[in-house]
Amino acid sequence: MDMFPNRNLWIGFALAAFGTLLFSLKSIFIKFLYQQGLNADSVLVLRMALALPIYLALLVYLLRCRPNKQKLNFPILRAIFLLGFLGYYLASLLDLMGLELITAQLERLSLFTYPFMVAVIGFFLFNEPFTRRLLLALIITYSGLWMVMGQELQLTGNNVLVGVALVLGSALSFSLYVLFSKGFIKQLGSPLFTSLAMIASSIFGLIHGVVVLDWVALTISSSAWLWLLILVVFSTVIPSFMMTEAINRIGPAQTGIVGMLGPIFTIVLAVHLLAEPFTATIAMGGLMILLGVASLVVKKPS
Repeated sequence: MDMFPNRNLWIGFALAAFGTLLFSLKSIFIKFLYQQGLNADSVLVLRMALALPIYLALLVYLLRCRPNKQKLNFPILRAIFLLGFLGYYLASLLDLMGLELITAQLERLSLFTYPFMVAVIGFFLFNEPFTRRLLLALIITYSGLWMVMGQELQLTGNNVLVGVALVLGSALSFSLYVLFSKGFIKQLGSPLFTSLAMIASSIFGLIHGVVVLDWVALTISSSAWLWLLILVVFSTVIPSFMMTEAINRIGPAQTGIVGMLGPIFTIVLAVHLLAEPFTATIAMGGLMILLGVASLVVKKPS
């Protein structure tokens, strides 16, 4: 008899919580790298280059230890390659570009709206219902985002609208990844799927580096290398497996609920570590975003 009947559930929630917290640190680490003189292109390429050997080693280990020797055929690999492009290369590139223009707080709050994109895409592609509850949640959430955008525009004077548009594009790309990856995660298991998707994204990142970066002029300080390693290990590799396994154990809806911790954690860190401004308007807008997403992902009891 299993003494812990809900063990799988609790493990899933723990993975989602720790994965969310580690992913929340990503924006902080990237801002530190920008302070070291790197930009979106260099951070993307170096992050992918450092992560690739780790995922390759994990892939070799998983393939050798698989109890199920099902072959990875070309259609499956092609689909995962495309999902890796959407979920980690394109989403990461747009997010990094947006972070050059907006604060870590606004970036995280903008990314947090991706469940609505999942719902809207589901309506158009899978005939899922578009309810009044969803419409109300959309209005509340994006009204809150508009409040935070307006406040940041007054405080910083940066090109906030372009920055938010880039981050929302990142959220849209990640939403497509979430929608279309479920079947492959069930078929292959979350560790193998994550390794393949991240290897694909890393390949795209290296191609991006060959095309865009001037390697001769690129200078990287020892501090920047340290932050890059921390970013790769603690905000890329470890949480990518945690979140995929959490989705596998408790489902995307419950993982999304736990993900509401993310913006709060990022805001606290951004204010204390990056000295970003925090006002009553930002707090109110952030609360509206959290409430809007919560009203979507928290289901009514039957």
